[in-house]
Order: sequence, then structure tokens, then C-alpha cells
Amino acid sequence: MASSARSLQLVAAFATVYLVWGSTYLAIRVGVADLPPVLFAGVRFLIAAPLMLVYAWWRGARLPRSAHDWAIIGLTALMMLVGANGLVTWAETWVESNQTALIVATSALWMAWFGTWGASGERFSALTLAGLLLGFGGVALLVGAGLTRQLAPWYAYAALLLSPVLWAGGSVLSRRNPLGCAPLMVAALQMLITGVIMTALGLALGDAARWQPTFPSLSALVYLALFGSCLAYGAYFWLVHEVTPAQLGTYAYVNPAIAALLGWWLLDEHMQPAQVLGTLIVLAGVALVTVAARRKPG
Repeated sequence: MASSARSLQLVAAFATVYLVWGSTYLAIRVGVADLPPVLFAGVRFLIAAPLMLVYAWWRGARLPRSAHDWAIIGLTALMMLVGANGLVTWAETWVESNQTALIVATSALWMAWFGTWGASGERFSALTLAGLLLGFGGVALLVGAGLTRQLAPWYAYAALLLSPVLWAGGSVLSRRNPLGCAPLMVAALQMLITGVIMTALGLALGDAARWQPTFPSLSALVYLALFGSCLAYGAYFWLVHEVTPAQLGTYAYVNPAIAALLGWWLLDEHMQPAQVLGTLIVLAGVALVTVAARRKPG
């Protein structure tokens, strides 16, 4: 019975990460079409954080007690949510949601590379190296096609290239530093830290004067707060500590497929032949890295 319950939990968590996160790129694109991105991201997490804190407390989770735990929570919040998620939200002011999701998919490649660092790191296999080179080559083709056709400014693509580096670094740091409090509480505190920082930064940038919400943008904000943050991020952070990086990395090629489908269906987003080729190369690289990780003993 315990094994069956755990299997159901894993299936539900993966389904949430796959489906909900795949749709968040669309929601962000809709939201930043009308609202300033920095304040938009801050308000999103300020809505989500209290809900997650109450739920985590109700489930018996308590605040961390050690300075080490607080330091890791703060650092991973800065890397994964303020940095990685904030850059994605800002970049989607110019870059379409399907391209954003594909570039962010390289987080799986960066995780594989960062996993080789340190005393507990693993050496590259030939298959892993091939996957990394293939995946990064696909990103270069994808970004190059966008820059050539002037689909978005260079700094938007630069932000998207940095985002998965920060996300992967935060994920590996979190996995290698188990904390003394429940993952739900960790996720809630990360969101609270992010919400305060991003909202303060948005207000300092004068975003309040540009805050002119519409029904689509408010709907996107609520969806991101409730489903993208509370539900999907909570599920992801739980999976970080429950499954192998190779298993977790599968989201990196499921999410872009969902994002591309939704972008085409609801926002009429299309890709040119060079971008389609770059997409296939990126996903092939991620798949190779995942297969290589599964072949390792243990």
C-alpha cells in the first residue's frame, strides 16, 4: 500500500510539472503583454507565498532552525526564482513563449554538467558529452535564427541563456544540501523572499505607474500564482529530493512540447525552418543526456 501511494504521488507530481509548467510560458507571455514584468513576477510570488506557507504549516512543516538552512533557502531563491524565473518573465516581453521554453530546456544540460563538479561529482560519459555538445549547438542555432531575423533584442536572448544556468545551479545546490525542514516550507519561503525582492525592485523601477491590468493579464497572474507557483513549483521541489536528476530532467523536453503546442494554438506562434531544426537538435541533446544518466550504475 505504501509503495502504491508513493507511485501515485510521483505520477501526480510529474504530471503537474509537465502540464502546468508547460503552460506557464504561455501565461507569462499573456501577462507581460499588459503588465510590467518585474512587478508582475513579484506580485505573482507575493500571492503564492502566503498560501504555500499556510498549507505547509497545516501539513506539519515548520520554519528552519539553523542558519545553514536559511542561507541555502535564500541563495536558491535568488538563483532559481529571482534570477532564473525573473529573467524568463522579463525576456518574454520580446521572445515568444515557444522559443523561451526551448531555450530554458537547456537547464537539463547544465544540470548534467554541474553534476560533475565537486568531490561528489560524476565523470562525463561519452554519451553525456555528445548530448551536451548537441544540445548547446541546437541552442546556438535557435538563438542565431532569432537574432538574424531580429525577432527579439540580443539582451532578451542573453537573459534566456543565463536563466537555465541559474536554475540548474540552484537545483544542484539544493539537492546537495538537504535541509532540516520540509520541501513545502522551503518552497514557500523561497517564494516569499522572491516576492519581496521582485516587488521592491519593480516599485523602484517605477512599475506601479505602468500597472494597468486587463482581464487576460490578471487571469494569467492568478493562474501563475496558484498553479505555476503553488502547485507546480511545490511538486518540482518535492521531486528534487525524491527522484534522480535523470528522471527529473525529463521535464526539460516535455515542457517545450506543451509550450509550443499552446503557443501555436492560442497565440498563433510559429517557427521558421532553422528554428525547428534547432528545436529538434536541442531536444535530441537533452534526450541523450537523460539516457546517459540512466545508464550509470546505482
